[in-house]
Parts: sequence; C-alpha cells; structure tokens
Amino acid sequence: MTPESILADLVAIPDLPGQPNTRMAECVRSHLARHGLECSVITGPEGDRVNLFATIGPRDVPGYILSGHMDVVPVEGQVWTSDPFQLRADGDRLFGRGTSDMKGYLACMIAMVPAFQAMDLQRPIHLAFSYDEEIGCRGVRHLIDRLPGLCAPPLACIVGEPTDMRPVLSHKGKQAMELVIEGRAAHSAQPDLGLNALYPAAELLLFIRDLAARLATDGPFDARFTPPGSTVVAGVVQGGSAVNIIPDRCRIQMEVRSVPGQPPEAITAMVLDRLAGLVDDGTALRVSQTELSSYPALPPPEDPALADLLQRLSGQPVLPSVSYGTEAGLFHAAGIASIICGPGSIVRAHRPDEYITVSELAACCQMLERLGAELS
Repeated sequence: MTPESILADLVAIPDLPGQPNTRMAECVRSHLARHGLECSVITGPEGDRVNLFATIGPRDVPGYILSGHMDVVPVEGQVWTSDPFQLRADGDRLFGRGTSDMKGYLACMIAMVPAFQAMDLQRPIHLAFSYDEEIGCRGVRHLIDRLPGLCAPPLACIVGEPTDMRPVLSHKGKQAMELVIEGRAAHSAQPDLGLNALYPAAELLLFIRDLAARLATDGPFDARFTPPGSTVVAGVVQGGSAVNIIPDRCRIQMEVRSVPGQPPEAITAMVLDRLAGLVDDGTALRVSQTELSSYPALPPPEDPALADLLQRLSGQPVLPSVSYGTEAGLFHAAGIASIICGPGSIVRAHRPDEYITVSELAACCQMLERLGAELS
C-alpha cells in the first residue's frame, strides 16, 4: 500500500490523547500484519492505551528506532473546510487532522515495511508507536522502560515529528504544573471572617513574573534557541464564584521551558517553595500542586555521527534547535542518541486544515529507504 492510502486509514481514526486508543492500535497492527510483522503491545498503566513495537531484522544487534506518536490534538473550536477525520486530496496536498503531526511519518514507516523486509538488514530497524504524546509524552515512557526486553541497546532513535525533513538536533525541556491555593469562604460584608485565596495567588503570580525576568536577565543562555534562555509563564488563573463571597480557592496553571543543562524541575522548585511559603506566612490555609506534563530537553549530540548520517539520508542541512518539545528528550535521557526528522511542517500542526504533501511523504520514504540501505 502507498503512504497516502495508509495515511487515509490513520486519519480516519480520531485518536485523541487521554482516551482509549484501541482502534488506532489495531489499525497499525493490521497494516503490519499484512506483511507478517508482529507487534509487541505495551499497555500503559491506564489499562486502555497501548504502545506498539515491532522489529525488522536481527533483534540481537544494535539498530535504529523509528518513533512516532499515534494521538492527535482535538479539533473543537476550529473551522475546517472539510471533515478533519477524512483525508482530502487537493493537488499535492493531503488534508486531515494529524497529517503533519505526525501520522504522515507513521504512514511512511508502515509503507516501508516490505522494502525493509526485502533488504538484507545487518542491523535492525525498530518501529515504535506511542500514545498520549500530545499531553506530555506520557505513553512512550512505558515503551522505553520495556526496551531492554525487546531489543539490543539501540544505536539511535529518529523521532519523525514534522521538521520539513531537516534533522533537528535539540529542543528545550518542559514542565507544566497546576497550583491550588485554598483560603476560607465568608460573606463579603464580613471579609475578616474569611481568607481570600486570590490575594496569595496574586503574590505567587508576581513571583512568577519576577522569576521570568530574572531568567531573562541572568540565564543560563543557549544561543541556539529563541528566546535564548529558560522561560516560566502563568497561563491560567481561576478563582472566586461571586463578588459577594470571599473566594476560598484559586487555581493557577504555569509552565517552564528550559534550555538543555537546566532541568525544568529546578525552576519549578523555586515556585513551589514560594507556594509553600504562603501557608507559612498565614495568607493561605492549604496549598497543593499537580504535574500536568513534563519532558526533558534534548541536548545537541556530542558525537556528530548521527547528525551527519541524517543529513546524508535526508539530503537536508541540520537545524540546530526547535521551540517545541518531543519524545526525543526521553529517549536521550534513557541513553539512546536521538534526533528529530520527519515530513510535514510544524507551522501546519494543531491548526485547521492541517495538511502534508505527497512529495513530502515521498521524501520521507526515500530517507527511510536510504537508512535501510545503510544497514544492509
């Protein structure tokens, strides 16, 4: 089957993060089974979501992982010119949710299976399909934990996020948190009987603002990124129910994006220390925090061999860094050299009328074919 026909099957399944992914996993497995390729199914702790892992070639020698996530972001609130879950062709463009991010790469991985099988691979090519990437790279962690029992230690991982087929060397790390501040409700006519949760929340928001300014001034800095330093922002504030009720609860959602070498948790810890201090100084009764998502940064590779290989395979120059995050940081943290390179463009991702082109799919298949030839 062509990448386009496989992509049509993948796009037709609205595999949203945080929900069961049985249909999508079965679709991928059925495509691989047509070529006699069996998958290992790695079930996540949720019980209703799975990763998939398959190997072509010898399992007992180091090889390369091709990795991509099966989930896509929702379409609610977006205006599409056609059904986002039905692939629509218009000239060279193929429209549908997830075409660029990143079912186009998955379709190429699957389409190349018979070509890989026809090669005399001396090193294996592994196919990894993960879940819940769009809500913090949650699923792939469980797949990575299982790798020692699935294959020999891999040489490297190629994560196929949309990069216009340019090999990407690094990205920032991220941690998103929800912070809850609890006070005491009272009638607004007697505010002294209550404890207004909005006021300590305001203090915490000012602390986050000032911390962001210090990071922008003091660094550390990495010139590969724009902006060059780590960032912290508050994105959501919710509190209060009526003007005549002293609000007893306020919720803040914040995120950190950090340059390689500075873990996002180190910046978050400063905010959490200030959060705990709100109880100590009596402006809050209780505070709590919940991690919403996180992934480590991907530092540039120390050994240029992987970047040189991907430049040769893709025919494109490397891109030093990108502003978004990927599962590559988690593979790297597990000791697997990682790089990002895939078809489509990130500027089309998460938007109405997302698309990929037939020529981009062809270029990706050509890159993967060259990889197979390298390993044969």
